Amino acid sequence: MKANYDVIIVGAGPTGSMAGKRIAELGKSVCILEKDRDVGSPVRCGEAVNGQTLKELIDVDSKWVDTEVDEFRIVSPNGVETDAKFESHIGYILNRRVFDYDLSKLASDKGAEVFTKSYVHKLIIENETVVGVKVKTITGDKEIRAKIVIGADGVESRIGRMAGIKTVLPMKNMASCFQFQVGNIDINPKRIDFFMGQNYAPGGYLWIFPKGNKIANIGLGISGNFSKPGLSYEMLKSFLDKHFPNASILSSVCGGVPVSKPLKNSVANGVIIAGDAAHHVNPMTGGGILSGMKAGIIAANVAVDAIERDNYSKKYLSKYEKLIKKEFGDKHDRYYRLKETISKFSDVELNGIADRVEKIPVRERTLMKIFKAAIIHKPSLLLDVVKVFTKL
Repeated sequence: MKANYDVIIVGAGPTGSMAGKRIAELGKSVCILEKDRDVGSPVRCGEAVNGQTLKELIDVDSKWVDTEVDEFRIVSPNGVETDAKFESHIGYILNRRVFDYDLSKLASDKGAEVFTKSYVHKLIIENETVVGVKVKTITGDKEIRAKIVIGADGVESRIGRMAGIKTVLPMKNMASCFQFQVGNIDINPKRIDFFMGQNYAPGGYLWIFPKGNKIANIGLGISGNFSKPGLSYEMLKSFLDKHFPNASILSSVCGGVPVSKPLKNSVANGVIIAGDAAHHVNPMTGGGILSGMKAGIIAANVAVDAIERDNYSKKYLSKYEKLIKKEFGDKHDRYYRLKETISKFSDVELNGIADRVEKIPVRERTLMKIFKAAIIHKPSLLLDVVKVFTKL
């Protein structure tokens, strides 16, 4: 670990690794500091992504993908099962332990230096500008200096807070999530399932993502408006006991997921935050892998540009926020408006939506038509639906 780098990245998840890979490709020195012992562990994720979008970002290694899915099912509170196909892509259920590790290795292969068990506990600030970090390592405390620090350290981002960036969310924009990875279950290995309603996940949804070999990630996210200590675990355990009584629980994980609009203010003098740290999560689904990877690349490009122009001011770095807005920020804003409406639906309303969707022939069911059926009585949101699904 050297005393100086062009860029320090805190966090070796997909966001941090993509940023490190890009910065190294552009010829700048960069280190990635990961607080955990292993990159990719523990896994705090449902692991589902759009396969086409992932392939647009990176060459996909088959060992990253546990299974491919091409259809989905939505189960309403009264048990109506609505099936549909993904119309334009295949879904991947990833193996995040392998995926994250390999992304960090790809960054390392390009020249990024990756250090695990390296806990950043303080920023070095001079003249109101971040110029480095203080880090606890297995060989003792160290100070590392850099021209730019990128915080890719997750939803609880300490880097953002220490830099004076307001990252705190209201409870309604934080989902309380719990997930089991289970074995010994018989499910359709090509389909992901979503369960909606107060009995499954108030203000959110419950998911089943197949992993192959009778293994699946089964989890749920509850809106912060309804959450209370232990509720997400209790509801998930009850679901498992009822629907899969013979399942074996292989692992469990819990945590908060931001389901808000992206942060408008995600830079400070010498600092950029990206991925979950900047709330770059699809507020409808809670998925943040792909948007985090995109944000990492954008952060890297802006950081290198700032280095070459020797300008690390908040004003100059704010171009990052404009690029995020253009890449996916506006789309996430629309998803947020849709999420806010759908999360407030009563079970009676959800059942009515299921009845309307069931009238659509299976071959003609698309996500756009399902969303239109969901907000048929909210015409002001129809434009959001059209823009989300036609990429306007």
